[in-house]
Amino acid sequence: MSDFVPPVATFLLNRIGFGPRPGDVARLAELGSTDAEIVAAYVSSQLEPSEIDDGDAERRIAAAGYETLALSREQSWERFVVNEDGEADRSQPLRELERLTLLRASYSERQLEEVLADFWHNHFNVYGPDDPVRSMIMRYDRDVIRPNVLGNFRELLGAVAESTCMLYYLDNYRSTDAGPNENWARELLELHTLGAENYLGSDSLQSDVPTDDDGNPVGYVDDDVYEATRAFTGWTVHEETGELLYERDNHDRFQKQVVGRFIEADQDDLADGNDVLDVLAAHPGTARHICRKLCRRLVADDPPDDLVGSAAEVFLAESDSSDQLKQVTAHILNSEHFLASAGEKSRRPFEFAVSLVRQTGLDLNWAREDEQSNRFLRQFNQLGQPLFAWEPPDGYPDETTYWNNTNSLLQRWTLANDLLADRAEIIVSGEGEDEETIDQYVVDVVGPMRDVDNTAEGIVDFWLDWLLGAEVISDTRDPLVDFMAQGFDRTFDLGESDDVEERIRALVALIFMTPEYLCR
Repeated sequence: MSDFVPPVATFLLNRIGFGPRPGDVARLAELGSTDAEIVAAYVSSQLEPSEIDDGDAERRIAAAGYETLALSREQSWERFVVNEDGEADRSQPLRELERLTLLRASYSERQLEEVLADFWHNHFNVYGPDDPVRSMIMRYDRDVIRPNVLGNFRELLGAVAESTCMLYYLDNYRSTDAGPNENWARELLELHTLGAENYLGSDSLQSDVPTDDDGNPVGYVDDDVYEATRAFTGWTVHEETGELLYERDNHDRFQKQVVGRFIEADQDDLADGNDVLDVLAAHPGTARHICRKLCRRLVADDPPDDLVGSAAEVFLAESDSSDQLKQVTAHILNSEHFLASAGEKSRRPFEFAVSLVRQTGLDLNWAREDEQSNRFLRQFNQLGQPLFAWEPPDGYPDETTYWNNTNSLLQRWTLANDLLADRAEIIVSGEGEDEETIDQYVVDVVGPMRDVDNTAEGIVDFWLDWLLGAEVISDTRDPLVDFMAQGFDRTFDLGESDDVEERIRALVALIFMTPEYLCR
């Protein structure tokens, strides 16, 4: 991890957002006279996304014209899955959601909401290119994940279990009493709730599992997976509407036992599965597993055990609250561990790419037909983290060691260099045949530098402050200054020329690849 410690405003914008835009750091610094006051004020604001004016992002979304965003589940299913005329592009919802996600992360003021949406998409991962997931994933994002990121975990878990995408992705749509499929039940226990940390092995029996002081089995065994599989038989998808369909004749109606919960025979429709979701959502092992993952995303790759434990206590105490996850998130972000965790996380490719957009002020409209947006998306997809494209059910890794490899770093450097060198035709006047355009760089490195000391040292210090918000160690700063000076005196006025501007562009790209910038 890095020893670099940015100002608290920069840290906040990077850790619970996708990086500062010009002016953001100054605005946050005005929220309090101490670091703790700034954190408390910003966190409190971000935990109420509906009260944040997000007009700019909303205007951009409307202008991008995503046709699938407003479609109901039935409309999406009819148009892209049933697709009787064969003319619809079945991948259109996925392609639009990719662009919509990048747009929101880049331009939304509701940055914490975007970070949490990404977190829960990975926690309840589905593979976007699968059929019919690709056709229904916009609904998964809009109706399942986003409404619940600060809500109640049991409600989120239930929405996932009933979603078209998850029913298909983990094959429960074809699980029957005559042919049970355990994919969903196994991942439900191993990834979505109790976690592998609470798996007691394939050789143990349910009767061998010890209980805690409250009588809860301390973990689960394979028999719990098999019993849970039985509980979800008959949960499938209506072929004409895409909604959850319960086929009672295909359900295993006999008694079951899952993680200590006895389930009676012949219960009402869906009751067996919902009983399983109830017991798993309220289990202390689930609380620890979920809170460990949240702490890993928000605090450190190896989060402090005492923070995980205290967050789990909040998770359990607020299990019936409609804002349970909001309270858990608030507990983590207002802890002393959060404020002390600068340098404990690195940007993954998604966070890196969006931070470039935000910090350079790049204006992408993210419409499907926009070539500049599509070029950026193609380059982003080379970084190793294309959105909604992680095939296994565990979601993209959230540890630095996975991402800080030679190829990933090289691709990020290429993206930064290409972005700083990118040019586009800009309309300056007129329209139609009278339209006048100029060819210019899409990232302006000259405008922000008005009244800057035009020496190698002055230019480097300006951009370090602009992009990092703080001074850096000499091992990082000195090579950058030497690069700008090109063998001349560091305090020599470099003047204004195309050569100097090109050097500044290369300098900015170099800063994007410093250890300090890769720190989240």
